[in-house]
Amino acid sequence: MTGSIRTPSRYQRNALAPSLLAAATLFLAPVLLDGEWFTVVLFLVAILAVIVGWFAIQARQWWWAPVFAAIAVLWNPVFPFAFAGPVWIAAQPAAAIVFLVAGALIKIERT
Repeated sequence: MTGSIRTPSRYQRNALAPSLLAAATLFLAPVLLDGEWFTVVLFLVAILAVIVGWFAIQARQWWWAPVFAAIAVLWNPVFPFAFAGPVWIAAQPAAAIVFLVAGALIKIERT
């Protein structure tokens, strides 16, 4: 051990943890599509989309806001849309990838 001091990162990624949680949920969603647990998926994804969208706005990356607003609306459990079929099944991993990309790219500089 040389005793070197590690310099802290200049950036923090606040959206990374909620994005990872949403992506894991969305990758499992096609398995849960026909059951009672899909309502939980809708709640989680909608709430985490609002959280990640808020972190994007705080990071001044405004272009993510409409993306996550659309995800929050499409996955909202209060007034759910009657989506079904292969397009809705494919939308789950597609949204998961959007969450992963946003989680990696949304960052703010530490002060």
